[in-house]
This record gives sequence, C-alpha cells and structure tokens, in this order.
Amino acid sequence: MTPSLPYQRIATEEAFSTPEILDRYRAMLRDGAYPDRAFQSLLGFYLTSQEPRVKAVFEKMADLGEMRLADMDATGIHRQLLSLAAPGIQVFDGDTAASLAALSNDVLADAVRRHPNRFSGLAAVAPQKPAEAARELERSVRTLGLKGAIINSHTQGEFLDDSKFWSIFEAAEALDVPIYLHPTGPPDSMIGPFLERGLDGAIYGFAAETALHLLRIIVAGVFDRFPKLQIVSGHLGEGLPYWLFRVDFMHARMVSGNRYESVKKLQRKPSDYIKENMYVTSSGMAWEPPIRYAQSVLGMDRVLYAMDYPWQFVASEVVAMDALAIGAEEKKMFYQTNAEKVFRL
Repeated sequence: MTPSLPYQRIATEEAFSTPEILDRYRAMLRDGAYPDRAFQSLLGFYLTSQEPRVKAVFEKMADLGEMRLADMDATGIHRQLLSLAAPGIQVFDGDTAASLAALSNDVLADAVRRHPNRFSGLAAVAPQKPAEAARELERSVRTLGLKGAIINSHTQGEFLDDSKFWSIFEAAEALDVPIYLHPTGPPDSMIGPFLERGLDGAIYGFAAETALHLLRIIVAGVFDRFPKLQIVSGHLGEGLPYWLFRVDFMHARMVSGNRYESVKKLQRKPSDYIKENMYVTSSGMAWEPPIRYAQSVLGMDRVLYAMDYPWQFVASEVVAMDALAIGAEEKKMFYQTNAEKVFRL
C-alpha cells in the first residue's frame, strides 16, 4: 500500500464467486446440463485447465480474505468493489438462481463486515424472477449494505430491454443505486462466428454482446421511463463511446423513416443517455489513449478505475494508470471520488 498518495485506488469491477456456485458449474459441465456454447467455452476451459495461471484465477476468485488482500496490498489497491463473477447465477433455473443470489449476497456482506475498509460489494440478482430480483436488491441494499446490483448481461438469451425485467430498474432507481452490466459470453443466437476464431470471450465477444445489450436498453426507452437510473459498464463502455455520433445519426434516420416498428422516438439522443445515465470503468483497458478519449467525450466525472481482478491481474497496469497525463484532482476523480459518488462509498 502507498498511504502517502493524495488519492485512494478504488477498483470497481473485481470478481468473486462462492465454492457452492463453482461446484455447481463443474457439475453442469460434467453432466452436460447446460449446453450453452459460451458457458462451455469459458468455464469449460477455466475450471478444467491445469495451467498454473488459469488455476490461480479461480483460487483467487473464491478467496475473500488473506490471498485477495495480499494481492491488493502488493498493487496498492485500497478498496475493491466486489461482484459475482460471470456468468453468475443467470445460467440456473429461476428458483435456484434466486436462492444462490441471496446466498452469495450474504457471503459478500459478511466479507465486507470483516474488512469494511477494504471491501464493498454489489448484489447479485436473478433476472429469471424479476419481482424477486427487485426484492433481493432492496434487501441487499437496505439490510446488507451493498451498493447496487451486478447483472452479467443477457440471461439465457434474454435482454433487459424486455419490459418484463423493468421491475429491477424500478427498484434500482427507487433505491438510488446503480446497476453494473457486466459481460458474459454471447448467446447461442449470435456466438457462432465469434467461437469459430476464438473471439467469443474477452478479446471481443464480451464487448460486442454487452454493447448490444446496452444499446437495446437505450433505444427501448428504459431511461425515459427511469430517468434517474444509472448503469455502469466496464471496459470503457464496451466500445460505445467511439460510436456516439453514428448511433445518434442513424437512430434519428430510423425514427424519422419509421423503418422499424420497435424503434420509437426517444426524449433525447442516444448519446445523451450514455453521457448522463452511464458510467464506464477502465477494467481490462489499462491504456491511456482510450481512457483519455472516454474522459473527453463522457466527462471526467463518468470514468472510473477498475482492475478486473482476478481475470486480469497485472501489477504493471497500476503503474501505467498512475502515469496518466491528467492533473492531480482529475486523477483523484478517476481513482476515488467518482466511485465514491456513484456507489455511495
């Protein structure tokens, strides 16, 4: 740790899982109980590989104590905002998912109680049962002290722009907490071309799927219905900051031409929602040019630091972030105060 720094490094997309959930994944792989190709590609590799680097990921994933704290100390991370690792509980049936969400939230809250100066957390919820998900979010925030929700993108091919899920958005807005929309593998309906060239995971498929999900939420009018709702996206917004002009231009044309029955006029431009209802984190993108670009188009107050631990645990990336060519106050916003604001830390 480096206590003399004028800021604290708060990492905001840091994954954990529970032994019970990991064991259930292993059983699903063994029994062929969930033949989703993204699930097979990601966890079929990470949970069976004998490569030391890969094995270490899930050893660290299940640790909410000394191993994790030692890694934080070694890299100067003062606090982790913990959330259930993809694919979370969204691969299970509704009843199982809701039960495991509550269990993982209790485990997370206990870790936060044991290490209140080092950990904060986001609640897992089960979109398979939207009303129950909303209640679990309220319990997690009001009773457990968690700081929002984590949703690992699509749920068995279904996206949150479907109004049947909007009770989750309603609860988040009422509680004044954000939803972190984290990637998962593309659904079977789109994964084929990605999988053929090994592009289904973090190299590109995660970003393509989650950017699609975010745009679906925007053009469905979610933020018109819930104007105070805030959604956080990792990996610098999954590429969307680069598309602001084109999305606005083409959306306006589609609406004026009545090209799609499902695309209606919004109260604002799509880019306005990205700038005013979304935050982005630097998880997995420890590279100055896109960070500075995101800050320039979204605002200094909309870009937060994240490491993406333990998936991407590279100590030199913290050094690179410390060297960002921004002022001292802006660096404090990036590392600390933006996170404190959106997650109410």
